[in-house]
Amino acid sequence: MQMAAGWHGIIWPSLATIGGVLLLIGFFTPMAGLLAVIVELWTALSRADDLRTCIALGVVGAALAMLGPGIWSFDAQLFGRKRIDIGDH
Repeated sequence: MQMAAGWHGIIWPSLATIGGVLLLIGFFTPMAGLLAVIVELWTALSRADDLRTCIALGVVGAALAMLGPGIWSFDAQLFGRKRIDIGDH
């Protein structure tokens, strides 16, 4: 039982760090944003001490997952920028 508590304390912060670094450099942006949402949702449900921060970081992760990478990201360099033109059709 004590071993599981130790792994729980290592895995979630490691996943949060990996997701944050991926979002920072813009690599696998939609998946990294989804990872941030999952980690923050788990943190919000497991600990109720800092709910506002968990909600804010989860919303930012979801927004980045939906918006995609920026112009200077690795995703944009590897796959090109995607542009959506909304016009009169």
